[in-house]
Amino acid sequence: MRLTVRGKNFEVSEALRQYAEKRLKKLERFLGEEVEVQVTMSVSRDRHVVEVTVPLDGYLLRGEEATGDMYGSIDLVLEKLEKQMEKYKTRLAKKVKGNTLKEGALRSQQEEEAEEPRVVRTKRFPIKPMSVEEAILQMNLLGHNFFVFANAETEQVNVLYRRKDGNYGLIEPEL
Repeated sequence: MRLTVRGKNFEVSEALRQYAEKRLKKLERFLGEEVEVQVTMSVSRDRHVVEVTVPLDGYLLRGEEATGDMYGSIDLVLEKLEKQMEKYKTRLAKKVKGNTLKEGALRSQQEEEAEEPRVVRTKRFPIKPMSVEEAILQMNLLGHNFFVFANAETEQVNVLYRRKDGNYGLIEPEL
């Protein structure tokens, strides 16, 4: 596992870098040695944010945690990633390690698929062309965390969502 640690708006100390490397080495049992793990650390006011991104053949594992202490944030993001990997370990093992399907792995994959979340409701609604500002207003009126709408400027379907920091994100399709 190759680990890249970088700081955003601050210099990462050697002790902090070594701690992150030591703690995140635990992920190697899931990932193997050929995987690139990117760690971004940032500080804003009293929030110490650690973001870990792991690109894996079609999957993107990502964890982000913010606490008052950078070491605590590293520990929490590690727990979050371990839970994600535990949940998807059969698929990850198949993708990352290229294992052949053995009888036991096949059985565990079938059990996991039986427990996976499924679509239980489909909702259809007319899409009205509107500006991004109108979509924000509509989303807030509905009390939702996301809103699908036809962008009047681009004439494409967009998704507006509320970010953890209270701002908004916009997803636009790229053809």
